[in-house]
Amino acid sequence: MAARSCSRGLRGVLRAGPVPCRPRGLAFSGRPWAEPGAWQRLRRRLLGPCEPPFQRVCLVGDPALRGVAAPVEPERVGSAEVQRLIARLVAVMRREGCVGLSAPQLGVPLQVFVAEFRGPPLPEELPEGLRALEVAPFPLRVFVNPAVRVLDSRTSHFTEGCASLPGFSAVVARHMGVEVSGLNEAGEQVAWQARGFAARIVQHEMDHLKGILYVDKMESGSFACLHWAKVNR
Repeated sequence: MAARSCSRGLRGVLRAGPVPCRPRGLAFSGRPWAEPGAWQRLRRRLLGPCEPPFQRVCLVGDPALRGVAAPVEPERVGSAEVQRLIARLVAVMRREGCVGLSAPQLGVPLQVFVAEFRGPPLPEELPEGLRALEVAPFPLRVFVNPAVRVLDSRTSHFTEGCASLPGFSAVVARHMGVEVSGLNEAGEQVAWQARGFAARIVQHEMDHLKGILYVDKMESGSFACLHWAKVNR
């Protein structure tokens, strides 16, 4: 009983993260406790490696981003495993300030993505570029085993970013209107006709399910670091 209680207490502390103050004179494996990454290494050694769905977004170079996602068996949509994946996708998307996130980005090779744009009310006088992009808020959308078809084959060229390539952006051509259909979080068949900005998000997330990143489709000369001006100061 004592060992189990101690183990629970230690695991709780490790999951909570390091205390704000730095222990004086405390070192681990000959390295200062405050050395970057030391806490994470200790946590990993005691709790074991993290398992997907991760609570962070996989970065470019992770093999999970380059595989083709597998469909989810319809009867499994209501399972604890798939519901946990959907909840984690929504939580990470909102925490990271994204407008869309796919299961492969959390290390899970399944055909699931979520999207949501809760932006503030848009001003009546929008810049011409944003008017053409048709930016408009939309509620949370969940799609399992999504399929997409083009409704408006005209293309728009606009800047995109991705949580899997933080700090960078590039111009990508996307169709102006698409319809995405699939199952929602309740296992019900749903469809969404998306235009402009929303259609761009759908196409971006559908690419993730095929192992495609926006850099594969970008206008290469437009690729830029979002922090170049700050670095140059």
